[in-house]
Amino acid sequence: MSEQQERFKVTFWGVRGSIPCPGAETVRYGGNTPCVEMQVGSERLIFDGGTGLRVLGQSMMSQLPVEANFFFTHTHWDHIQGFPFFTPAFIPGNRFNIYGAIAPNGATIKQRHHDQMLHPNFPVPLQIMQADLKFHNLTIGGKNYIGDVVIENAKLNHPGEAVGYRVSWRGVSVAYITDTEHFPDHLDKNVLHLADNVDLLIIDACYTDEEYHSPVASKKGWGHSTWQECVKVAKAANVKSMALFHHDPLHTDEFLDDVLVQVQAVYPQGQMAIEGTSIEFLPVESQSSSFA
Repeated sequence: MSEQQERFKVTFWGVRGSIPCPGAETVRYGGNTPCVEMQVGSERLIFDGGTGLRVLGQSMMSQLPVEANFFFTHTHWDHIQGFPFFTPAFIPGNRFNIYGAIAPNGATIKQRHHDQMLHPNFPVPLQIMQADLKFHNLTIGGKNYIGDVVIENAKLNHPGEAVGYRVSWRGVSVAYITDTEHFPDHLDKNVLHLADNVDLLIIDACYTDEEYHSPVASKKGWGHSTWQECVKVAKAANVKSMALFHHDPLHTDEFLDDVLVQVQAVYPQGQMAIEGTSIEFLPVESQSSSFA
């Protein structure tokens, strides 16, 4: 195994929530919607397929043929809108396993990707993709094994349902918990389970407490949390580091700078997820991490 394959590398390709927001005020943190790549030993895992997936796909074009495993939290548009623009999926010889839970209306992950690319929404159908695509229905609360990588999932509190993930490999663990709303009187046991003692917690911090409880435009029931609640989870779950994720489209670079100062005043291990950056861990006792 090469030195690169001895690492657990997390790369943020899209960190913004709800809708892409390119522009001068979102340059530093990024404007693409959710997509996180985890290179875990020799396995490549991709979490969600927002517009950040298009950028990841372009980076993979120099590595053909490629294989990867997709894990979708849910199929609200901001988490799948990059999939029709994922160039490697159109190229024969590439192989992708695609995992997702069955929706409350019974739709499978394959059906939902198929429907996204039907007229009048998109000019070409899913069937035009020439890569080997295999779709798998997840059991909520179950585990998947890819090589020596373990991927657990649990249900999150989000309209239309969503799942969060915990990836474990050779003593390293990372939780990907986005699109979940906190409960008013207790911490979510599913979130705490996924986050328990992880090396890195990637978590939905779309709002501030002030925005969430706004008397003018309350965000209650929208399916997202606040950075203050994320700090509570990180402390309760004893996580080693935290990356705040799913930044609100209205939050400019300067706004997120200010939030980061407030976060680190109460939780120094907290960081903002930044598009284009990576975090690496070494396995077992030799593990270390760095933001790059």
